[in-house]
Amino acid sequence: MDGDPKVESELDPFSRVLPLPYRVAIILVCGIWAWGLNLHYLYLVKIDVPALIRYSSRLSPAQRHVAHHHSTYRLATFLTVPLAVSLIFFRTITGASKKAVAEWQILPQSYLVFFAISFIVPIQRMSHNGRSRFVHTFKRVSIGGLAQVQDGKFGDILLADVLTSYAKVLGDLFVSTCMLFSSKTTSTSTPDRGCGGQYLVPLVISIPSIIRLRQCLIEYARVRRNRTPESGWGGQHLANALKYSSAFPVIVLSAIQRNYDPKKFDMSETGLFRLWLVFVFINSFYSFYWDVAKDWDLSLFSSSRERNDPEHPWGLRRNRYFHAKQMYYVAIVIDFFLRCTWSVKLSPHLDHFNDLEGGIFLMEFLEVVRRWMWIFFRVETEWVRNNKGPAPDDILLGEFGPKIDED
Repeated sequence: MDGDPKVESELDPFSRVLPLPYRVAIILVCGIWAWGLNLHYLYLVKIDVPALIRYSSRLSPAQRHVAHHHSTYRLATFLTVPLAVSLIFFRTITGASKKAVAEWQILPQSYLVFFAISFIVPIQRMSHNGRSRFVHTFKRVSIGGLAQVQDGKFGDILLADVLTSYAKVLGDLFVSTCMLFSSKTTSTSTPDRGCGGQYLVPLVISIPSIIRLRQCLIEYARVRRNRTPESGWGGQHLANALKYSSAFPVIVLSAIQRNYDPKKFDMSETGLFRLWLVFVFINSFYSFYWDVAKDWDLSLFSSSRERNDPEHPWGLRRNRYFHAKQMYYVAIVIDFFLRCTWSVKLSPHLDHFNDLEGGIFLMEFLEVVRRWMWIFFRVETEWVRNNKGPAPDDILLGEFGPKIDED
């Protein structure tokens, strides 16, 4: 493979500077830093995230005095330093040379192996409980499992929702691994998203949505099995399942367009594109509506009477833990725009343009930012649902306590 002219010609400018395995690693590490920031700020506003996700108490007396966000920052730092060293070393050795980049694919791949091992092997001066809990939860969630409420159901849902934002990153991880073992290319070449077959990568991208779909159906079955007047008949869970199902036509039609053969399809390529746009529109706006109305419990899409209720700012809700109402409005606007771009990003047929690789990476990164923002409001909403009363008096109450508007 070394020195293969075909491989060298496949290296686009962005992949020479930042090969696909490094892009995957950067986004994964950024996600851990983002979770640390989530925990940190929510801790400041007196929202107990570990209690919401049913995180077990730490056994070691020394660990009890370490905030969870500090432990997350330690892990993120532990993963960031080797990544930075690897990137600098890779850049120094290759000099962005096509031939050298192809020859040194072992460096970025080694870091991905190191990243995976870090969640399994005990590390001195770092709590192993959190990583073990994550691995245990990930195993359950990866097959669409869902814990009971008392066992951490909210944590399972939160992790599965995060995975939907990493759908394309998981696809890139698969592509990178496939290219590593390919005799025709290297993992540091321009990504071959047809590696492994034309429909395998779209299938990998679909897995997070399949997971959430199954979780919604599990919740629906539980409601039907233990139905009470308060729980209703479970229609909201079916509606949520429909939301995740709306991603499948976007992915499938995109895969068809990428490998379009007029002999196999009666519909023209233009017709397929228009149909794809329809499903992109449905997925984007359905997801945006659900974020605002269901995940954040805001009244923006409620009746005019509820939306204009004088007990709270327009389109929001009465009980809020974030002091500034502008935070909610900004989050709504950002979520709307990034929801639209992310639906387009799920489309593999846009990826074959080499000059889009930098843009693709940017969109994947922005989706991590959107999910980071979404977590703040989703966790705050869950805390409000579980704690209707005011928080205890605190020196930070005026700035960080629950905001309850009154006439």
